[in-house]
Amino acid sequence: MEAASPAGPGAPQPASQGAEGASRSLLRRLKSKLFTWNILKTIALGQMLSLCICGTAITSQYLAEKYKVNTPMLQSFINYCLLFLVYTMMLAFQSGSDNLLIILKRKWWKYILLGVADVEANYLVVKAYQYTTLTSVQLLDCFGIPVLMALSWFILHARYRVIHFIAVSVCLLGVGTMVGADVLAGRQEDSGSDVLLGDIFVLLGSSLYAISNVCEEYVVKKLSRQEFLGMVGLFGTIISGIQLKYIIFHFFTALLFVAFALCMFCLYSFMPLVIKATSATSVNLGILTADLYSLFFGLFLFGYKFSGLYILSFTVIMLGFILYCSTPTRTAEPPESTVPAVTSIGIDNLGLKLEENFQETHSVAL
Repeated sequence: MEAASPAGPGAPQPASQGAEGASRSLLRRLKSKLFTWNILKTIALGQMLSLCICGTAITSQYLAEKYKVNTPMLQSFINYCLLFLVYTMMLAFQSGSDNLLIILKRKWWKYILLGVADVEANYLVVKAYQYTTLTSVQLLDCFGIPVLMALSWFILHARYRVIHFIAVSVCLLGVGTMVGADVLAGRQEDSGSDVLLGDIFVLLGSSLYAISNVCEEYVVKKLSRQEFLGMVGLFGTIISGIQLKYIIFHFFTALLFVAFALCMFCLYSFMPLVIKATSATSVNLGILTADLYSLFFGLFLFGYKFSGLYILSFTVIMLGFILYCSTPTRTAEPPESTVPAVTSIGIDNLGLKLEENFQETHSVAL
């Protein structure tokens, strides 16, 4: 009987070692795909916007519950006034084609429609809380995401991959988990005075939000952030001012109005920057966590009941958000497009596309 020869370098490895090596290789690939600097930066920017929205929700709830003040249009009016004072005035002092008068002369009616969509979206969603339940608002507000994706497909020529649809489904599953936690925590006592009317308000508001976000992505990527914010500030001030409902201010209510306006101003100022670096769809997925931040603060401020499902919901939404950001969308620009030439780099998930191109070039070189 011959003695067993020692395993040489070319000898097959045991099955356990091969499986362990394959799993390590898979983990390395996932880490390099999902935890890049650009994805982490996108997550941080998205959560910054979520915290701004959380600030508006908390101040609005304080006004409604403690001071019995429910004036969504007045709250929005203050924000539009701030945008007008900062960004519209910047356009007024610009020269050339970026000047306020030149923009109004060429595109005034387009920005009126954009202003109407933005103002009424804010109003309808807040107004819906008076008629329907929190569950309906949270669930139906997600209707804006498929509307946004469809508008991006036809208007911005975005082309999605299977991973994007899976990621959106995961995020919506996380929202469903959050709603389930609300039901178990007993936050659904008020059934609303007219559920059907409230649900219609939510669907209309989320659709108008989608229209506003697609227009925002188009303007900030093809034109400029200052033009978008300046025009929204101008026409938003006029349109919301027409629908104002005045109240008598007290010191603490005035502070809450100021806090709300500052949160909204930061949200409007930073969102174009995030959309330019990513896309309107990825931003809307990222801010799905805003309700969860409001719930976490509500544990201390409003005495909400805690549920472990909130943590699960946050984790699921973030997982879906990371999946969506891990793969850039494609852009199918028509060969003879009337779209103005891009004046600055602004494509969906720019950092990811640059990384992909670098990896492809490196592979060819090897």
